[in-house]
Amino acid sequence: MKVTLSALDTSESSFTPLVVIELAQDVKEETKEWLKNRIIAKKKDGVRRLLTSGIVIQVFPLHDSEALKKLEDTWYTRFALKYQPIDSIRGYFGETIALYFGFLEYFTFALIPMAVIGLPYYLFVWEDYDKYVIFASFNLIWSTVILELWKRGCANMTYRWGTLLMKRKFEEPRPGFHGVLGINSITGKEEPLYPSYKRQLRIYLVSLPFVCLCLYFSLYVMMIYFDMEVWALGLHENSGSEWTSVLLYVPSIIYAIVIEIMNRLYRYAAEFLTSWENHRLESAYQNHLILKVLVFNFLNCFASLFYIAFVLKDMKLLRQSLATLLITSQILNQIMESFLPYWLQRKHGVRVKRKVQALKADIDATLYEQVILEKEMGTYLGTFDDYLELFLQFGYVSLFSCVYPLAAAFAVLNNFTEVNSDALKMCRVFKRPFSEPSANIGVWQLAFETMSVISVVTNCALIGMSPQVNAVFPESKADLILIVVAVEHALLALKFILAFAIPDKPRHIQMKLARLEFESLEALKQQQMKLVTENLKEEPMESGKEKAT
Repeated sequence: MKVTLSALDTSESSFTPLVVIELAQDVKEETKEWLKNRIIAKKKDGVRRLLTSGIVIQVFPLHDSEALKKLEDTWYTRFALKYQPIDSIRGYFGETIALYFGFLEYFTFALIPMAVIGLPYYLFVWEDYDKYVIFASFNLIWSTVILELWKRGCANMTYRWGTLLMKRKFEEPRPGFHGVLGINSITGKEEPLYPSYKRQLRIYLVSLPFVCLCLYFSLYVMMIYFDMEVWALGLHENSGSEWTSVLLYVPSIIYAIVIEIMNRLYRYAAEFLTSWENHRLESAYQNHLILKVLVFNFLNCFASLFYIAFVLKDMKLLRQSLATLLITSQILNQIMESFLPYWLQRKHGVRVKRKVQALKADIDATLYEQVILEKEMGTYLGTFDDYLELFLQFGYVSLFSCVYPLAAAFAVLNNFTEVNSDALKMCRVFKRPFSEPSANIGVWQLAFETMSVISVVTNCALIGMSPQVNAVFPESKADLILIVVAVEHALLALKFILAFAIPDKPRHIQMKLARLEFESLEALKQQQMKLVTENLKEEPMESGKEKAT
């Protein structure tokens, strides 16, 4: 970025910029003047068009150093078990990011009952069938109740922020959308137009086969992992040493690392494909991206566990694989998402300070340093990856809870550090994102609810496969299957009954919303009555004028 030092000259004014716009190096002066006029006239489409054409490289708001310092002091600089300042986070970053941190905090505390019950269960009653069923049943009820109670907590927050009844605004074309210039039949504005059938052809003839190919490759890697498990087990049985007993965990650790690498590589490919599909709206782009990534991540992370549970039927290997995958993925996520970027950012900050100190120009060095430093920061791409991490964690905890009750305890330990590492990431690693209003966590609520339904099926199947249950039906497997299916349907019915019985909004919020609707209707009626009264007054005056004429 070519920096104009005169723009930062302290002799001109005390103006502090709120947003930085980085232009390409070869931009003409006429283009800069046109952009300045569009900004003054508050025409948002100007910046969007320049982003699409590559003339504008990036647009980002600067961090408010004073406000950020106050937020950090109450958020993460002092490590302690306390509630997050969600309202302060909302004031600085906006509702969307505040809702994520609110959900992370809520989900962490909601995991504590599972962790408290799971720890003694794991230590003392591992093979006790009665406790086995009780713990799984508790998990199924727990997963439903926490998601329904979150809706109520979310409604409390968004009502307080004024976004609960936020209407979906009309979306402008997203940056990157291209096509032949034409007139939009709905808005009447000139914008790029792209035929829908071309987009569908790209989706079904390119994107879908590519996703299927990636899923096949994921399964192929999974089978290589099982070959490694067989090799490690054979080596241990032949030698029987302590060294080979440790070696038994190596295949799972390697596989967990490979899963993380594949997830990240696939994410880049999914983003490229979804962008290439040329979706007009940002919401359509996000929906297609989420679908691609969720399908692959679910299969990539959980396929091996399903294979071990229902094909190999090896509960010992299932516990070992689940524990290794969960712990390894959590450690890798902490390193890759927060600590490594923070370390790189600190190194870059040192280089920028040296560069600023070497300048002899009469400029506001502090502002210049901030602009240069934040320009090179990573761009926060939204809460997608953060919710995805919690979604996969929820799957590890709920899908096979009766096999490995310690999963919730490890998730709690991880999330207590996740709160602080994510806060550090938002404040010191990434550029400050533009705030976005939100009424809820969107499609992720449905994703978590779907995972909880799948967990009912998997836990019932695991209980049906247990030796204790099979001993009750030694000869009639058909009866066992029918009973397991009946129990599974009963638990699903209980889940839906609980979901229906627990209102999405607390009673006091419902009352306030009803009162607000009543007052709005009354105000509308009074406005209509006022207009009618004025019209009636005008009619005699007009008739009197006609008679006089």
